[in-house]
Amino acid sequence: MAEHVFHLQTTWPGGRNSDGYIEAQNLRTKISIPPEMDGPGIGTNPDEMLLGAAATCYIITLAAMIERAKLPLDKMQMQSEGIVDVTAGVFTYKKLIHRPTVSLLQHATKADYKQLEKLIYKAEEACMISKALRGNVEIELQPSIQ
Repeated sequence: MAEHVFHLQTTWPGGRNSDGYIEAQNLRTKISIPPEMDGPGIGTNPDEMLLGAAATCYIITLAAMIERAKLPLDKMQMQSEGIVDVTAGVFTYKKLIHRPTVSLLQHATKADYKQLEKLIYKAEEACMISKALRGNVEIELQPSIQ
C-alpha cells in the first residue's frame, strides 16, 4: 500500500469578510468568500477550488484512460459548473456538471468512438475526487464527442 500526503498552509487574518492566503507545493493564491455569498471576492474560494479539484481529477483520469486504451486522441477540453444551494441560510454544494468535449483523430474507428463513450463515464466513477464527493454532491456528465 502506498500513501501520498499533500500539505497546504492557510493564513486567515480576521473575520468572515477578510481575505487570506493558501500555499501548497504548486498552488499559491489569495482566498476569500465569493461575492455571490456576500464576500469580498478576492482570489479564489472554496467553491471554485472544489470545482477545480473535481474537474482536474476527472479530465486527468479520462486522459489516462484514453491513453491506456490507445485511442487516437485529437484534443480534449471541458467546461464545469458548480451549483450551491442556499436554503434558510444554509449553503450546500448541490451539484457539479462536467461538459467534456473530446475529439478523436480522423482515422478513428466506430469501435474507438464506442470505447471513448464508455471511458467518459468510467472516468467519473474512477476519479478520486468524484469518489470522495459521491453521496454528498451530485455529479452530472454532459459529454460532447466529436
